[in-house]
Amino acid sequence: MFRWGILSTAKIGVTVVIPAICDAENSVLSAVASRDLSKARAVADRFGAPHAFGSYEEMLASKDIDGVYIPLPTSQHVEWSLKAAEAGKHVLCEKPISLHADQITALQHARDTHGVLISEAFMVTYHPQWLKVRELVQGGAIGTLRQVQAAFTYFNKDAGNMRNQLSLGGGALPDIGVYPTVVTRFVTGKEPLRVSATVERDPDFGTDRYASVRADFDGFELGFYVGTQLASRQSIVFHGDKGYIEVLAPFNTGKYDHAKVWLHNAAHDGAQEFNFGGVNHYRLQVEAFAREAQGEKAGVFSLEDSVRNQKLIDAVYRSDKSGKWETV
Repeated sequence: MFRWGILSTAKIGVTVVIPAICDAENSVLSAVASRDLSKARAVADRFGAPHAFGSYEEMLASKDIDGVYIPLPTSQHVEWSLKAAEAGKHVLCEKPISLHADQITALQHARDTHGVLISEAFMVTYHPQWLKVRELVQGGAIGTLRQVQAAFTYFNKDAGNMRNQLSLGGGALPDIGVYPTVVTRFVTGKEPLRVSATVERDPDFGTDRYASVRADFDGFELGFYVGTQLASRQSIVFHGDKGYIEVLAPFNTGKYDHAKVWLHNAAHDGAQEFNFGGVNHYRLQVEAFAREAQGEKAGVFSLEDSVRNQKLIDAVYRSDKSGKWETV
C-alpha cells in the first residue's frame, strides 16, 4: 500500500482527495500535516490516519509516508514540491503546479536528482470519458477536427478566497483556464502554435476574472473563455467535418452534470451516447500515481506535459499585454 501524507487541511484535500485515497485499492492515508496541530489531528482522526503533524517539515521528515499530496495555494506549489522531493517523497501537486513554465525546470531537476515522481494533479486525464473522447477523435469518428470550443466559469467574489488573491496565485487562468488547454492537448496529441487572447482583471483583487482565448494548432483551433464572476458553466465541443462530440460534464463530473459523451454525425440522424456513471477520477488519479511511484507504467501526467500546458497559459498573458498573436 502506498502511504500518503497530506500537506495542509485545504478544502479540496479534505472533501475529494482524501476520500479518494481512502477508497483507492492501493493507497492508505498515513498522515496529515498543518501549521495548526489541532487541525491536522482533527482531519487525521476523521479519516483514520495514524499520524498528525504540526508542521509540514515534520511530516516530510517522517518515515511513515511514501509521498505527499499538496493542495496549498498555487504560489507555494513549487516551493513545497521541491522540499518534498528533496526529502525523498513522491509528489502529487494540485494544478497549476507553477505560475510560469520556466519554474518547472527546477522540479524536473529535483525529480531526476532524487529519483521521485512529481506530477501535476490533472484528474481529468484519468477519467474514462476523456479516454473515450481521445479514442473517437484520433480514430476519425468526427473526420478531420477543425474546431474545439470550450467554456468554464463560476461566480466567486469572496475577497478571502485564495482564487481572488493575486499574491497566492489566484485568477481564472491559473484556476480553470488550464482545463480546456490540457484536455484539448490530451485528446489530440498536438501542441498549440500561437495564441491570441484578451484578459480582464478585477479592479479590486487584481486577478484575472475573465479571459477569451484563441489557440491555433496544426489543422484546427481551440477557442475558449473562462471567468470567475459569471454564472457557472462547463462546456466543450470537438467539431469535425463528419461529426462533432459534446462532453456533458467535462471538468467536474458529478458536480455540474453526469459524465456523458455524445457523438453526433454530419447527417444528424441520431447520436451515440457514452455514459460513465459512478466514476471517481480522483480515485483513478490516486491509484495511477501510486502504481507509477511503485515502478509501474500507469500513464501519470508528466512534468514535461506540465511545461507544455503552462507555456500556452504564459502565451495567453503575453498576448493580452502585446495585443498580438504570440508564439507558444
